[in-house]
Amino acid sequence: LDQGCQVLTRAVIQPGAAIGDNAVVNTAAIVEHDVRVGAHAFIGAKVRIGEGTVVDHHAIVTGDTLVGARNRIFPYAVVGSQPQDVKYKEGQESRLEVGDENLFREFCTVNTSTLAGGCTRIGNRTWIMAYAHVAHDCVVGSDVKVANAVNMAGHVTIEDGATIGGLVAIHQFVKI
Repeated sequence: LDQGCQVLTRAVIQPGAAIGDNAVVNTAAIVEHDVRVGAHAFIGAKVRIGEGTVVDHHAIVTGDTLVGARNRIFPYAVVGSQPQDVKYKEGQESRLEVGDENLFREFCTVNTSTLAGGCTRIGNRTWIMAYAHVAHDCVVGSDVKVANAVNMAGHVTIEDGATIGGLVAIHQFVKI
């Protein structure tokens, strides 16, 4: 994650991936080996899902999004959606990069960057619990626990090992 955003250049669903009934996986998406995509889940065109990741039923992974290996995206989570920022211009290229072994619980939202060519990043082994929001241009480190209904504004940095208690609102440009 520290080396900048990667650009997706090919489209493939690897053998061994299990795609559920009525799931929508764009033909340009890259779905690696041993990925499971549940019924009614949605995987967008510019998405790459790493090996062993589970995208549960009704979850959405969209935008220009790289999801590493062995992540779990629970039902109704939305990962990689457009930023909720008036400065964002429709169609502007921005990314989300997610490391390995993270958990995204029900109804959480994680947005791409607002900045053209920018990137929102989440490290490894981080938990984003139910109803939490990770806004545009945030950098969330590894081994971070984000409890239920935490709301991060844009450009927040949370360093490795932090625990954020439930219902906390974090103002933009704050570093924890």
